[in-house]
Amino acid sequence: MKVNYETLSAPSFKPKYSFLKVLIKNYLFIFLCLLVIFCSFLSDKFLSFDNLSNILLQNSVISILALGQLMVVITGGIDLSVGSVAALASVLSASFLGAGFDPILTIILVMALMAIAGLGNGLAVTYGKITPFVVTLATLTIYRGLAYIFQVGSLVTIEDNTFLAILAGKTEIGGIYTPIIILFLTLGLFIFILRMTTFGRRLYAIGGNSEAARLAGAPINRDIIIAYAISGALAGLGGLMMTARLSTGSALYGQGAELDAIAAVVVGGASLIGGKGFALNAVLGAFLIGIIRNILNLTGVASYPQMVIQGLIILVAVLLTTMAARKKS
Repeated sequence: MKVNYETLSAPSFKPKYSFLKVLIKNYLFIFLCLLVIFCSFLSDKFLSFDNLSNILLQNSVISILALGQLMVVITGGIDLSVGSVAALASVLSASFLGAGFDPILTIILVMALMAIAGLGNGLAVTYGKITPFVVTLATLTIYRGLAYIFQVGSLVTIEDNTFLAILAGKTEIGGIYTPIIILFLTLGLFIFILRMTTFGRRLYAIGGNSEAARLAGAPINRDIIIAYAISGALAGLGGLMMTARLSTGSALYGQGAELDAIAAVVVGGASLIGGKGFALNAVLGAFLIGIIRNILNLTGVASYPQMVIQGLIILVAVLLTTMAARKKS
């Protein structure tokens, strides 16, 4: 039986022409623009080329992680292991390159291995019937431990010029750093998957009403496993980008990155109970948090107050998302 997944609980993408509706729909982008203008008055260094480049490069990694996290969150799950997966990817890539592996092969191999790590999360959630929070909390520790085991001693320095050129942000194509190009390509791919494919519609359906999706014949377990595998692969890509940018492989990388990725997704308007979220908004959420963190650094705010401010931003974002959901229901 052929199933029309468009009739399930996927979000509507029909254009809305009311000015107020357009304003509400694009609130995140508008707020981000206003934030940039406001920050430019707070510090004369904010709009400098070096600072803007730093913002783009730093937040490209978190944006990549956020896109993978979004896939899982849309299904109603969560992936707390992405920071540890990024660290494991960092250590493995350094080891492979040190052993003389081809840099392109190393990138593909590491991302494939991290996809398998994510697939393990998905299998435990679907067939093990363990809640995603517990599963990924456990693998957060497991994968970080594996990263320390594989590191075996001091940091491994990366000297492969091709690897650094592709992922470190030291090379430009058309005046744009390669990590930013990778982010744009990944974002475009995710927008296409979530908006235009049956698989994307099924993810929304699973998060919105898993029982209805099951009765409609959706392969729920398979789609959830794929979502976690994609999250793992993108966490691996983020770890590779961290490794290239710092020219070393370390098990210390990615600590707290899972919280940044979740925060970006939530600030971007995704619902942690599933069924709602957009790829572009997840990236905008990552950059919004990154810009706030950047201006706090430029204005000399200490790290501990920054943590308080970031936490308050997440709380407000969740509150607004919840209120919007209640209005629609």
